Amino acid sequence: MKTKNQSYYNEQSIKNTQRLRETLKDLPDFAYDFFTGIESKTSALTRLNYAYDLRTFFTWLVNETNLFRGKEILDLEVKDLEKLHVGHFERYMSYLSSYTKEDGEIVVNGERGKARKIAAVRSFYKYFFRREMISVDVASKIEMPKLHEKPIIKFEDNEVYRYLDTVETGYGLTGHEKGFHKHTKTRDVAIMTLLLGTGLRVSECVGLNVNDVDFKNNAISITRKGGNQVILYFSDEVKVALYDWIEERNQNPALIDESALFISLQNKRISTRAVEKLVKKYAGIVTPLKHITPHKLRSTYGTRLYNATGDIYVVADVLGHKDVNTTKKHYAAISDSIRREASKAVTLKK
Repeated sequence: MKTKNQSYYNEQSIKNTQRLRETLKDLPDFAYDFFTGIESKTSALTRLNYAYDLRTFFTWLVNETNLFRGKEILDLEVKDLEKLHVGHFERYMSYLSSYTKEDGEIVVNGERGKARKIAAVRSFYKYFFRREMISVDVASKIEMPKLHEKPIIKFEDNEVYRYLDTVETGYGLTGHEKGFHKHTKTRDVAIMTLLLGTGLRVSECVGLNVNDVDFKNNAISITRKGGNQVILYFSDEVKVALYDWIEERNQNPALIDESALFISLQNKRISTRAVEKLVKKYAGIVTPLKHITPHKLRSTYGTRLYNATGDIYVVADVLGHKDVNTTKKHYAAISDSIRREASKAVTLKK
């Protein structure tokens, strides 16, 4: 049985599927086979991002290479993929560093942006090679960009307290921002407390409905990436913030979306973009040198949970990581406090 929470997830999936269909109109006809083939194993959002990245690839192919210069993208055939060699992909990698779109927008990609776009092309080639529609998988020979490890940007404990205090008091906001803050304070406190107290993804947060909250058990029902439903539990601090917001929310007679937990000033479900802007606004007051996003609030929670439990499997489960190695990579750096505790774990003399 589907919940309203899942309905929100399905709505987003439908929108992304519609965007994908529009984007596919810009790609060669054989590209449809690829997207049909991966449909059962990927989300609509993943396929949409693949389509954007492949559109960039084919645009480069017809505009920047002698092989296909002047040819229309829609006229390309699957066998044309065999005409490229490794050198072409090296040039494409260089092109991705900085290029101008048709609308004049300049796009700049770092190593991770390049890696994602190359990965889309590699998956594309691999699909047609496995189905023997091309005789060689040249893309598999591409050397992926070396990804340098980035330090985890997160709040320190004292910054968490200051951040939530800023959200509640509005201290440091401009006069214009304070005008909005009068109307959104309770909601903003609930959103930030929930993100910092559960490690939710921003998409999971905005997709919540009022009936997904169970105050008796301090639990929420969320829809993870891929559509899986799970139950997460929250602390009494989160409970108070959510309860206060729902009490205020229920006093609003002008709600357009009656099911959404968090609503905008337009009385509709709040968007991920709006939450991102809120996080940035408040974080800019507390830690102006740190680029804090909703994902960094998730990192803050993950790090604090690991430091509190020392159990990487618990962290992976709560954050919804399918592969515990992902969790280890980001959260299992051994802190001084854990080292100190470890030094006491082994007794040499009884």
